[in-house]
Amino acid sequence: MHEQWDEAEPVTVEIDDIDRRIIRELNANGRMSYTDLAKEIGLSRVAVQARVNALMEAGVIERFTAVINPERIGIQVSAFFNVEVEPKHLYEAADQLSTEPYVTSLYHMTGPSKLHMHGLFRNNAEMERFMKEKLYVLPGIMSVDCQLLINRYKSRMGMRL
Repeated sequence: MHEQWDEAEPVTVEIDDIDRRIIRELNANGRMSYTDLAKEIGLSRVAVQARVNALMEAGVIERFTAVINPERIGIQVSAFFNVEVEPKHLYEAADQLSTEPYVTSLYHMTGPSKLHMHGLFRNNAEMERFMKEKLYVLPGIMSVDCQLLINRYKSRMGMRL
């Protein structure tokens, strides 16, 4: 289900240089042990673990995950979609699309009720089935613009601190 945002400013968590170093190390290797991380940072294992736990509890670190190379497992089509939706159906469409396993990311963008979506598919036929059976049939879909990825030059996991 979509998240309703309060009008209040989002809570900002203050992080220091040590937290930034921990995050950089974990961005490079999310499987790094607390012991190895502590050696890199120059703190005790207990102190590093406490900081990582605090960053997770504060929502700074959302999760640890494996980054999969889609082509290595037979996923050949990477597509970006701009979906224009009638405003009254925007949240319903976003909720439905967010449950689809083909959809890797989904954003509400500026403009007239635009959803920006990325999807991964084994081939063009699978993408076409998704579009016909899952996307076009949603209430309020006004237009769909789709671009296929030709070459990836940079893909960033995590963020610059």
